[in-house]
Amino acid sequence: MWLAKVEASTGSKVEVDWQPFSLAQANADKDAELKAWEQPGVLDGTDRTFLAHMSGLAAKRQGKEAFESFFIALLKLRHEEKADLNDPEVMKGAAQTAGLDMARFLEDQTDPDLLKDIADSHTKAVEEYGAFGVPTFVFPGGKTAFVKMFIPPDEQASEIYDSLTKVISEFDHVGEIKRPQPPWPHGVIKG
Repeated sequence: MWLAKVEASTGSKVEVDWQPFSLAQANADKDAELKAWEQPGVLDGTDRTFLAHMSGLAAKRQGKEAFESFFIALLKLRHEEKADLNDPEVMKGAAQTAGLDMARFLEDQTDPDLLKDIADSHTKAVEEYGAFGVPTFVFPGGKTAFVKMFIPPDEQASEIYDSLTKVISEFDHVGEIKRPQPPWPHGVIKG
């Protein structure tokens, strides 16, 4: 949602290659033998841990524009309507809003090869970029940063993006910035 605000305020496209990262796996990495994408419930579809990832990858198969429309629809459902990302109806709703070919989407969404894509993406993120959470931004040249923030007001979205991009991509000596909690985010989140 933040990047959509940046695009709206600047009139320029923010190019992002969204890739799956499994928080379930990241939280289980203490047990290196456990692979979340290989669990029986995930493999047979009864565990919907990867439903949103598989749905996003299914949307990607219909092209970049289709994926971006699906992704924004899904973000709005999640962040504005507090929709459950483990609910297949939520995924269908996002796909319909995005104008996807529904028959193709529903077929692709259950393709077991997508679990391999998720595993490969997660493994690459951890091993090559040191990712441990989302969102982790990877900049040209391989510089990375995990950024925890809330959706900023419209008038600050672009400036925050530009400032963070500069700090992360240009200043190698900045290792970590963290606000003590509490008091942050007191007063930041309304409602």
